[in-house]
Amino acid sequence: MSTRLKTGGRLIDRSATVEFTFNGKRLRGCTGDTLASALLANDQMLVGRSFKYHRPRGIVASGAEEPNALVNLGQGTRLEPNQRTTTTELFDGLEARSQNHWPSLEYDVGVVNNYAARFLPGGFYYKTFIHPRAAWKHVFEPIIRHSAGLGSAPKDRDADRYEQAYGFCDLLIVGGGVAGLQAALVAGRAGARVWLIEQTAHWGGRAPVDGDVIDGTAAEAWVSAAVTELAAMDQVTLRLRCMAAGSYDHGYVLLDEKLADHTPGDGRPKHRLWRMRVGKIIAATGAIERPLSFAGNDIPGVMLAGAVRDYAVNWAVSPGDRTVVVTNNDDAYRTAIALHQAGLEVAAVIDARPIATGALPERARALGIRVETGRAIARVKGGKRVEAVEICLQAGEGAASTTLPCDAVAMSGGWSPVVHLWSHCGGKLIWDESGAMFRPDPARPPLHEDGSAMVMAAGAANGALREAVADADAQVRIALQALGYKAEKASAPVHDVPAESPLEPVWIMPQGASIALRSKMWLDFQNDVKVSDVQLAAREGYESVEHTKRYTTLGMATDQGKLSNINGLAILADSLNAAIPQVGTTTFRPPYTPVPLGALAGEARGEIFQPLRKTPMHDWHQQHGAYFEPVGHWRRPYCFQRAGETAEQAVHREVKNTREALGLLDASTLGKIIVKGPDAGRFLDMLYTGVMSTLPIGKCRYGLMCNEQGFLSDDGVVARIDADTWLCHTTSGGADRIHAWMEDWLQCEWWDWQVYTANVTEQYAQVAVVGPNARKLLESLGGMDVSKEALPFMQWADGTLGGFPCRVYRISFSGELSYEIAVPASHGAAFWALLHEAGAALGAMPYGTEALHVMRAEKGFIMIGDETDGTIIPQDLGLDWAISKKKADYLGKRGQERTFLANPDRWKLVGFETLDGSVIEDGAYIPEHGVNANGQRRVQGRVTSTYHSPTLGRGIAMGLLRQGPQRMGEVVTFTKMNGGETQARVVNSVFFDKDGEKQNV
Repeated sequence: MSTRLKTGGRLIDRSATVEFTFNGKRLRGCTGDTLASALLANDQMLVGRSFKYHRPRGIVASGAEEPNALVNLGQGTRLEPNQRTTTTELFDGLEARSQNHWPSLEYDVGVVNNYAARFLPGGFYYKTFIHPRAAWKHVFEPIIRHSAGLGSAPKDRDADRYEQAYGFCDLLIVGGGVAGLQAALVAGRAGARVWLIEQTAHWGGRAPVDGDVIDGTAAEAWVSAAVTELAAMDQVTLRLRCMAAGSYDHGYVLLDEKLADHTPGDGRPKHRLWRMRVGKIIAATGAIERPLSFAGNDIPGVMLAGAVRDYAVNWAVSPGDRTVVVTNNDDAYRTAIALHQAGLEVAAVIDARPIATGALPERARALGIRVETGRAIARVKGGKRVEAVEICLQAGEGAASTTLPCDAVAMSGGWSPVVHLWSHCGGKLIWDESGAMFRPDPARPPLHEDGSAMVMAAGAANGALREAVADADAQVRIALQALGYKAEKASAPVHDVPAESPLEPVWIMPQGASIALRSKMWLDFQNDVKVSDVQLAAREGYESVEHTKRYTTLGMATDQGKLSNINGLAILADSLNAAIPQVGTTTFRPPYTPVPLGALAGEARGEIFQPLRKTPMHDWHQQHGAYFEPVGHWRRPYCFQRAGETAEQAVHREVKNTREALGLLDASTLGKIIVKGPDAGRFLDMLYTGVMSTLPIGKCRYGLMCNEQGFLSDDGVVARIDADTWLCHTTSGGADRIHAWMEDWLQCEWWDWQVYTANVTEQYAQVAVVGPNARKLLESLGGMDVSKEALPFMQWADGTLGGFPCRVYRISFSGELSYEIAVPASHGAAFWALLHEAGAALGAMPYGTEALHVMRAEKGFIMIGDETDGTIIPQDLGLDWAISKKKADYLGKRGQERTFLANPDRWKLVGFETLDGSVIEDGAYIPEHGVNANGQRRVQGRVTSTYHSPTLGRGIAMGLLRQGPQRMGEVVTFTKMNGGETQARVVNSVFFDKDGEKQNV
């Protein structure tokens, strides 16, 4: 049985007892335990059930690679499914429940699948669920949906909070073992800005567990001294419980730091998600021990040898009283020695190699431990825990020569470097025949944009399993030189470890195992993928490792193949009679271990999941009866209703007052993007259909943006600020989208252009002062000349008005004399109040978005989202004049030259006036005779904007009509919702002040 040893346990505090529950049973552990070590200390060997066959599952590992021991952690608002017991730190009151069984863990009816295993091999679902077709919906799909998934999905809102942060450093060192610590020491002493992160709660990695000696000092003492020295360096940041989830282009790394996983409810954020930009990455991520494939290697009590050693040394836990160690390498002898020193019985070391004469095997023999070479485990006997193992010849077919009673098996099939960070950004691997492992190929690292190496592997992660410190020292010096730092001249610490004999690759045990044995050799413990499944996939033609993965689900469990992939692809290679490097590996994708959705969302939850955006004048609007409408994430006044008014009456009043006296519009939501740099003009010429590079300083120009297909995406006025700076105005709802669009092109296509963009929409409040009295109001404020001569139409000037610093644009979206005035956002509310106070005698009145829309429609100005719908090109709207005939290219140019978009029969923008003066209904179509191939009534156009014009006293509309400009004066029919029709005459889309005299006064 597994139990707590009376002595030992370097990471636990025996004086601090911690109570927790597992499946409702109250248990006790110690401070410093993981949930896994505490369960083993309480003889809880059975912790879960496998996914497909519901076979009993026990703890197999001690870290993030654990595939079996997943639990539902907590309950209610703190329920988290699929939490690894091996990485969960024990805390008082912890509640854990096992997963994937019914009605109980010990008695699971799902185990019936295990007895039907011969009918459920790898890929069976591709052959089973296709006939009869009707059965899919009513039989197969409901069963699959009920069976799918592990754990229980939380139903309540997460009670914890999460935060996000940004970080920058010269060198990010991932892994806090002795290799990472040595790299950090060298870099820190050289003065580099260093981040050293470790995913567990402790520094040192395996070295203290294995009793290594560094520079004549015990590894544990060396680690403590190194951490103390690093903590004293101002430019070095140390983070425990921090996992590097993924590496991306341009030195971008995502880190997940656990802050309060082990102290729930203490008020701190549960996780912090770091977005890092780094110069170089040192991946000192260590290596993961591989299992061996023998029959019954999934029975609870069969564990990785390194994990058995961890539990014994770190947490004083014995996985069993009598252990059999099975291996193909010298490292597993460390486990046998550690167990012997802890006072436990090692029944035998079963070594598949014909000869084992290294220092560690000899030491084991000297301690009286039985060593059997050239032997293998034929099968493990037991059900819910190990009872015995049958021993056979490795070179044989599995005939048992002897049976060894035991209650634990420690297996070691060698070590695989953790190459995930290296591989995320395209780093290539090379097969190391001597170590039977894939390791980073130094000739093909992941690259920065300048072609230099972005990630460098060090220590065991680089394949240097026994020279980790020296390798890390060498790698960090190369990284520092590339970063421009000079490392101190010093020899690497001497890492004193026993010499080891080469391992012997063993992918099947025994090598000639029968199909009966191979069908009980497990590769993927969680998904129940066996050696026989991979061999079947190869026979059925799945020669690609990626295809085999999906056919068998090998490596698709929550551990993402950390334990199973190398063994699986070796079996596939053998089945195909191919070399392992020829078969290759599956793709390594981030995150390395799961990142909570809460951490990805950060503070974006509840009211701030999608925050409402409010202008600086929002409170004033609320106090003055504003009726708000959503414009993207903004809330803008639709109109300002007075007592007894309908919204329609308020809009009509606002339009008339603006046309006749003075209107004030809060235009702060207008998108404002600064584009700056030596290549800014060149960039804008590609972005807009017109030419912006020739725009004189101090002037404005209307511009159109199209997507690659040529369809109109946004419009706005561009102002030239200085020789290399432009300010681009966008639609209110389009600022973020257009800024992202700009960055997309700059980062992905024109990355070498020297252009900087900044979205400054919220940095400025902007007010449109509109109407015949607009100039009078500004002149009354004083501070700058706003006359027609000093500030002509489509120009801008900086100055002060009423004591407020401002930038004044002479642009108009209403057709009236208009000034758009931008002031710092902090001055917005005060400036708005001043305008109303000073403009009261001139008839100043606020107006909302609907009045704005009516006035722009009276002038025939288009509105993105009304006149456009993602299928409209500028030529459809009569905007050919805004398209340069001189430019060789712009985004969308080639798209607009396609035959369909150049068709003269396309719907074109025109105006409509109803014969009876009524308003055409929103969304109305213009039908024509006949039906299409689908039997639907043919249409020849539609309305895009339709309003009652208070200025003209009748309904006006803009819309698209086939060959519209050639059909002026023609009467067309619009549909109505009630089945009726509306007659309207095709007219010019400019209904008011066709010559533009009012805006130029």
